[in-house]
Amino acid sequence: MNKRAFSTQTARSLSYFKKGAKGDIILEVILLVIAIISLLPIYYMVNTTLRTPDQVITSPFGFPEQLDLSGYVRAWNMMNYPNVFKNNLIIAVVSVSGVILLSSMAAYAFARRPGKVFNWLFVTILIGVIMPFQVATIQLFRVLTYLHLTDTLLGVILVEIFVAVPFNVFLIKNFVNSVPIQLEESAFIDGAGVWRTYWRITFPLLQPVIATLTVLDSLSVWNDFFTPLLILHSRAKGVILLEVYRNVGQFQTDWTNFFPMMILGVAPLVILYLFMQKYIVEGVSTGAVKG
Repeated sequence: MNKRAFSTQTARSLSYFKKGAKGDIILEVILLVIAIISLLPIYYMVNTTLRTPDQVITSPFGFPEQLDLSGYVRAWNMMNYPNVFKNNLIIAVVSVSGVILLSSMAAYAFARRPGKVFNWLFVTILIGVIMPFQVATIQLFRVLTYLHLTDTLLGVILVEIFVAVPFNVFLIKNFVNSVPIQLEESAFIDGAGVWRTYWRITFPLLQPVIATLTVLDSLSVWNDFFTPLLILHSRAKGVILLEVYRNVGQFQTDWTNFFPMMILGVAPLVILYLFMQKYIVEGVSTGAVKG
């Protein structure tokens, strides 16, 4: 390559680099604008909780002149927050634990037992992913009434478990297929049974997908409004979203009371995500590599 050709190629490379750099800058600016637009509602909600109603009316997006935490105190008392938080926590912990245990065991059986019977059972379970349970609301309520499970936390827990199982089985089964079966065969040779092999060998290797599903199921159960509304009737058995709904006015809503209720309801989920984000990223990246 002569000197002139080399200089021409270098100029083209620099031109391409400059165009690429300009494209990256434009893309970053667009993403920054989208991020700001997405954060505006969160800013407005948090900002509103720290100001008085008069300040919100006169300057909706302005900074608070002085911090006013009375909205959180009113929301805490109006919601009876300790009681509804306890109910939410019981439902979420028991439901998510039951979903993970049942789904992981079923997914392991479907992944390790090929055959027409297991294939048909797997397809039958997947129908629950396609068909929402709300289409059978009347029949579901009749069954719960017959079993005396209405207005009980157990009734909500059972519905949450069986609604979430199909999707969890689908995801965990694909992840089980990526676990080397040679590890289980070695355990069988050493005298371990199916149950011990599953809990000692396979289940620990499912930690990334289990952590991801734990967060997703917790979000789903914690934010579920329809199931508690259908089953729970007394205020003593209420959950956070039901209390938020009960404190919405018929003709107007005091947003300085409403937004603190929303933040008190969302805060536990944010804390959970902060603790579990490492495992969520690991689960997504592992699934991408093994998928």
